[in-house]
Amino acid sequence: MTAAEIRQSFLDFFREKQHTIVPSASLLPQSPGLLFTNAGMNPFVPYFLGVEKAPYDPPRAADTQKCIRAGGKHNDLEDVGYDTYHHTFFEMLGNWSFGNYFKKEAIHWAWELVVERWGLPAHRLHASVYAPQPGDPGHFDQEAWDIWAELYISKGCDPNVQIVHGNRKDNFWQMGETGPCGPCSELHVNLTPAGDPMEGRLLVNNDSDLCIEIWNLVFIQYNGEADGTFRELPSKHVDTGMGFERACSIIQGTKGFTDFSQKPSNYATDVFQPIFRKIEELSGKPYANIYPPLNADRTAFTEEMKEAIAFRVIADHLRTLSFSIADGIMPGNTGRNYVLRRILRRAVKYGRQLGFSGEKPFFGALVGTLVQEMGAAFPEIKNREESIRKTLEQEEASFNRTLDRGLKLFEDAVKDAKDGRISGEVVFELYDTYGFPDDLTALLGSERGLTVDTEGYKALMEQAKQINREARTSVVVRALDISTDAVTAFTGFDADEAEATVLEVHPQEDALFVITDTTPFYAEMGGQSGDTGSLVIDGSEYPVNGVQQVGKARAHIVDGSVSVKPGDKVTLKLDATRRRPIEAHHTATHLLHWALHEVVSKDAAQQGSSVDENRLRFDFNSGAVTAEQIAEMEEKVNACIIENDAVSWKEVPHSEVKGRADIMQFFGDKYGEFVRVVQIGGGRGDLTGYSMELCGGTHVRNTAEIGLFKIKSEGAIASGVRRIEAVCGASTLAFLKESAAQLDADTKAAEAKLQAANEKLASIGEAGVPGKDSPLPDVESYYEAADIRAINDAFKAARAALEATKEASIEAEKRFKKLQAGAAAKQADAALAELIAAGGPIVASFEADASLLQELLNGMKKQGFTGAGFVIVDDGDKLHLGAYCGDAAQATGHKAGDILRDLAAIAGGKGGGKPDQARGAAPERGKLGEIVEAAKARLV
Repeated sequence: MTAAEIRQSFLDFFREKQHTIVPSASLLPQSPGLLFTNAGMNPFVPYFLGVEKAPYDPPRAADTQKCIRAGGKHNDLEDVGYDTYHHTFFEMLGNWSFGNYFKKEAIHWAWELVVERWGLPAHRLHASVYAPQPGDPGHFDQEAWDIWAELYISKGCDPNVQIVHGNRKDNFWQMGETGPCGPCSELHVNLTPAGDPMEGRLLVNNDSDLCIEIWNLVFIQYNGEADGTFRELPSKHVDTGMGFERACSIIQGTKGFTDFSQKPSNYATDVFQPIFRKIEELSGKPYANIYPPLNADRTAFTEEMKEAIAFRVIADHLRTLSFSIADGIMPGNTGRNYVLRRILRRAVKYGRQLGFSGEKPFFGALVGTLVQEMGAAFPEIKNREESIRKTLEQEEASFNRTLDRGLKLFEDAVKDAKDGRISGEVVFELYDTYGFPDDLTALLGSERGLTVDTEGYKALMEQAKQINREARTSVVVRALDISTDAVTAFTGFDADEAEATVLEVHPQEDALFVITDTTPFYAEMGGQSGDTGSLVIDGSEYPVNGVQQVGKARAHIVDGSVSVKPGDKVTLKLDATRRRPIEAHHTATHLLHWALHEVVSKDAAQQGSSVDENRLRFDFNSGAVTAEQIAEMEEKVNACIIENDAVSWKEVPHSEVKGRADIMQFFGDKYGEFVRVVQIGGGRGDLTGYSMELCGGTHVRNTAEIGLFKIKSEGAIASGVRRIEAVCGASTLAFLKESAAQLDADTKAAEAKLQAANEKLASIGEAGVPGKDSPLPDVESYYEAADIRAINDAFKAARAALEATKEASIEAEKRFKKLQAGAAAKQADAALAELIAAGGPIVASFEADASLLQELLNGMKKQGFTGAGFVIVDDGDKLHLGAYCGDAAQATGHKAGDILRDLAAIAGGKGGGKPDQARGAAPERGKLGEIVEAAKARLV
């Protein structure tokens, strides 16, 4: 079977078993504790916890889930390319039961698919069951053992040989430190040539590539709590995961389980082979399916082995990056984005092993092959193919520009390495200056038999982070030590205050976290700032300094001295004067997103946003945006504001809007049964607006409430990622006033510079350049009249006048410098004629503009002076120094660069140049006489 047929066979099998086939969730996880979706169960966590009802009838599903393990607890990055089965990106085939069926059905169907339908010999299949050690949760999984035993006996196999016991590490599955979990049964395939079950059972869970885990059946019945305990879930669930690439490897590598003479490899399948063929085409080098022994000395690898590893790393990393970018996760400088940038730079570095370089890029050229092979199963990479290719090309080009310089520093570090160790300072400098991740430096070092000073590097990184932390002005309050089952109803979409009952009170340092049954306060999420306000109890009003989401509850942060207890009736009042501008900026963000798609590109995907009462920030992936496009987006948003369009929202079943291209649903996220659609335009709540997004934030009721919209800035924040900062309402007025004042100051400065330049020209008899009028906008009067176009027109006129004034000033300065240079040349010629005629070395000083210095040096060469000269020009600010050595002077050992460097140091200066000519400067003008005497002595 081909890879595509194996994937479809799995899905078809579970469709027969009444499972709903669902598309893969995004690689951007819903859980804030994960860098990437790293397991098939991630998107279904709300169903396992009972927070949401599974929207399937019956409540069972099957899928192939995109996963990345390249950071955090689950990290396979270092093993990629060195063995047959580790990847950073992989597919996880899975079948799921949400409180429907449990162990018996899951085990029987796994057996039916693998043994009965695919044909794996039963004696080559080993099942492991949970056998806890002292201190482990739960008990021996006798139920699973009995079900497996019955199946093995039916095939004439000894269950005591085929079934292996596993401890918590191997047979208790947990996604993270907290969350749904439970015992599991893993299926391992014995790939030894003989297939002896006694030999196979000894290899289970022993990191052998001759006994590979292929499927994990997890029986979810607990929730791991923050305190380390395990709570029984309301319902029992099944979560399975089959490694797709491993399944392909075993089926294809054994010719359908008929030939076990060769060790299978994931990379020998048609999942990777088309990519290898393309790399061969681009590099001119052949791929060899060879692997180093476990724990082999990497410094002893042959070139063929190094190239084989490079093929595998590049192919793996291409998949990781392409699928991430398709889901809107771009390479960047922080968090998961930086993980991707590290992966890309690893791929580029390995590309050097195959002859690729800045002059011979390769990464973007591989995207088409990947899309051709996987675009049918995952249409998102086909739809975003051009964006993926451009992003990879930009990132590769950017890193190639620094790679050579970084490699030079690395080579220098190798020479200086002591005791086979690269210092932490070098590792940090490579990261800080050249963008080398520490693992890339470690990789380069391992190829030379060197280790890196990891602790020293970490100390420098922590020092840099501390400096960054101290520079921050904002403080984020987190209720990390609170857990609760309470539920708070949010009424803040329509109300600014609410009568509430206190459910729980949690002391936290100097504050109380007060959880109530209802609240109008919005907790910071989705980029929208959280609310502040007050809590009223028994007629006394206390400030609420923030609000924190804790599970499904909302905690209000008040001073620790407030007397409040569970059962108290309170009134919660949010600060509406702060909330209204937050809502305006949030709604303006929706309009900006719509305008971005209208003006720049439909493929421009949101990369993050932040809104508060003072401004909005919107990040998106795109190439450079022109000034004309910025102006057009601004105009479109303001046109919507002028139209006073309705802003409305509606709770609807997700099934009604799922897949609608006109409703933005970010990154293919898994949503609950009901979603909230925010629309601008159209009839209120009828889903006919021109801007529609799934959004849980708060908004204005009509676009006119936004007020004037103005883009403050737009620029790149990372390769392929742009940021717009903008303001609306009263913040716009403040910004325009500030801009007008700055424009006024700039204009006056430009006019003063123009006047000074004209005065210089006039002093030498040259006609000046006329000035320009620079009218400034009356910002406040325009704003009060809500004349948006008048404000923009006035600013355009003022900026145009400023630019004209600046251009006139520059033109005058150019004329003056040209005339000044001519005068300096004449002065130099006259002075040098006398000095050369006097004979001997030239040592002279002048009080003049700095431009005279180069004319003196040029003049000595022009007049054929063969001796040595040292000239000094004092411009009233510092000493400008020049050394000259003609042919005769150089023949006697004089070098201009050496002379300049030594003499400049006398007056605290520096400089340099070639043997025949050098320049420099020194700040200590009082040392002029000392330099002159030293020069005379030096040039004799």
